[in-house]
Amino acid sequence: MTLFTVFFQMLSLLIMIGAGFLAARTGMMDDHTNSHISRLIVNIFNPLLVFASAANSIGLIPMQKLVLVGLIAVGMFAVFIIVGMILAPLFERDSMQSRIYQLMFVFSNLGFIGIPVVSSILGSQYVVYVTEFMLVYTVIFYTYGVALMDGKFSPSSLKSMLNPGTFFSVAALLIILFEIRLPDFIRSAATYLGNATTPLALISVGFSLANSDIRRILTNGKLYIFSAVKLLILPLLLLPLVRLVTDDASLTAVCMVIFGMPVGNMPLMLGTQKGIDCTNCSAAIILTTVLCVLTIPILMAIVG
Repeated sequence: MTLFTVFFQMLSLLIMIGAGFLAARTGMMDDHTNSHISRLIVNIFNPLLVFASAANSIGLIPMQKLVLVGLIAVGMFAVFIIVGMILAPLFERDSMQSRIYQLMFVFSNLGFIGIPVVSSILGSQYVVYVTEFMLVYTVIFYTYGVALMDGKFSPSSLKSMLNPGTFFSVAALLIILFEIRLPDFIRSAATYLGNATTPLALISVGFSLANSDIRRILTNGKLYIFSAVKLLILPLLLLPLVRLVTDDASLTAVCMVIFGMPVGNMPLMLGTQKGIDCTNCSAAIILTTVLCVLTIPILMAIVG
């Protein structure tokens, strides 16, 4: 069941990537269009996805567990940031490409893949855990991620932290902490707009793929090594740490799914917005997404 669930989720993702590929090859999209789509995703749709996830999760999980999940999420990203700083230069010597690798180590596809996989394997009540990871993800992306691509923590980097992503992340956190129930029309609007993130982001991935050397993607040994580290080695190293702080089997399983997620779309969106060559990032998104069809069931089997 787990293998089939993940497989069909990956198939849906690949179909949407294919739509972007087709749009690029038929001339329906160009670099200008792709750049504007990336800007919309980074500044509007993705922040609203996190906001809507929080608004729809009120009252599902006890507060003590929510606090514990938040601490685990912070710890996970701290480990990923450190690992990225150490390993990224080994994959790419070029400064900007090395920064892209750092982003790929840190920012995974928690929403589109994480939410449906957790829901189908463990139950919809555990999706709120994914939401917490997404909240921490968003805060770190719009602070550490943006500052990293700017090259340094400068006044301009600090100014970039004041953006829609940070605003909606803070708002989502307040909604969860104080159990603020928003009117249905607000939740519906945020949900519909947030749901636009997945297809648009994947179309952008397909566009980048159409403008890249596919044969080079499939024969890039470094990307396979990166995928092994990202999808299997790091999650397995974090598993003992999770078991030190909780004996809840379901929570441990949720964490392992999150730890083993493929590279997310946001590094690609940010890199594209900054005008950086994101060929390797697009390739890593596709390769890790396909490979996690096999690696997630392996992680679930190890967790038991």
